[in-house]
Amino acid sequence: MGHYEFVQPSQQKAWRAGRFWWDWSGPGDTPGDTAVRPLSTLSAVILDLDAIADVESTGHRLAFNAAFAELELDISWSPARYRQLQELPDERRRVAAELRKRGVSSECDVLAELLVDEICATKEMILAETILDADITARPGMAELIAEAFGAGIAVGVVSTGRHTWVEPLVRQLVGEGMVDTIVTVDDAPRCELFRTALAELGAPAHNSLAFAGSQVSLRAAETCGVPTVLLGDDSAAQPRSIADCQRLHDAWLDSHRRPSAA
Repeated sequence: MGHYEFVQPSQQKAWRAGRFWWDWSGPGDTPGDTAVRPLSTLSAVILDLDAIADVESTGHRLAFNAAFAELELDISWSPARYRQLQELPDERRRVAAELRKRGVSSECDVLAELLVDEICATKEMILAETILDADITARPGMAELIAEAFGAGIAVGVVSTGRHTWVEPLVRQLVGEGMVDTIVTVDDAPRCELFRTALAELGAPAHNSLAFAGSQVSLRAAETCGVPTVLLGDDSAAQPRSIADCQRLHDAWLDSHRRPSAA
């Protein structure tokens, strides 16, 4: 599974930074203010890799364009076109949809399926070779948020549908060495089980955790596990800047998803 050593949240010591999460003040917090109590103490945050950085557009999209060029296909995905295709749940469907749009194939075309296989395989090879040199940066404030969580004794996990061979070094490149307790990829668990596997590796209950999703597909996968989840992206209104923000987002999600009490 993940290749990072970690300490169970219940066993984490204040010596990591001499503070716990409640020592980190957020906007509007005042020392000694105990009027508002969290619904449950946040013990873990799990981030989809694309919530940390726009890996899809600045990594996968460019690798696909390079694959199209290598296979002499007159296709080049713009950022806007790629965002449209991201409504589809996986890259094979995105490629197939593009080919159908251009009259290259139909849904039952065996030769087209082979072409989809070749495009995706070429793209994966190019991505693995180029992604660490690509112009990929963490979204504003995300590296700092992860560092604050680490210092506050809150377990940090990262999940990705990419391959472990490039995901792990990319995470280190984006947020720094040793900031993440576990990394779970499709080499470790099925796509639908990434968040559940991360929870198990962190030893964190779903209701005490907060997930950050980078897509609607990732959002649904996290919420299926019962994890309070926030969708992040370039146009997202929810951009947490501190652990205090995370606690508030976590509590707001739990409050909005409470089951009505029986009459």
